[in-house]
Amino acid sequence: MNSAAKAQSRFRRVARVVVSVAGAVAVFAATGACGTDATNTGSSSTLAPTDAPTTATSPSGAAGITEQQSQQLCSDLDAQLQEWRIQGPTIGRGGLNIVVQTWAAQSGTINLQVVQNRSIVDEVTIATCPDTRAEAMRSLDIPDLASGLVGF
Repeated sequence: MNSAAKAQSRFRRVARVVVSVAGAVAVFAATGACGTDATNTGSSSTLAPTDAPTTATSPSGAAGITEQQSQQLCSDLDAQLQEWRIQGPTIGRGGLNIVVQTWAAQSGTINLQVVQNRSIVDEVTIATCPDTRAEAMRSLDIPDLASGLVGF
């Protein structure tokens, strides 16, 4: 692969990261990063109950985070490890934020918990996928996942 092709390939990867960050920011903003508004906007529909009660606890003991949600975070992190190795710590940390913001945005409860206490991400991954957590920290050159999160 010649240097022009390498540069184009790197540009495409960086462009994908930038687009992903922009998308995650939009999702994060749309979910109400500072909490949720319980005000009814005129719709008379009711919310369907979720499969898991909001008081469920993950293996880490983080209230409101179910085993399935914990596994999802681990799966999402694991899927990005190779990209982070390629991108390096600086760009990869942006990817970590995207993964965590997207995961947290899927539930207003988790979103609020992560905003209030970023170390929840470490608690969940220590209990559910310690090897993935260790590899993510190694690839991103951070002492723990919480320290790699910005904007929370």
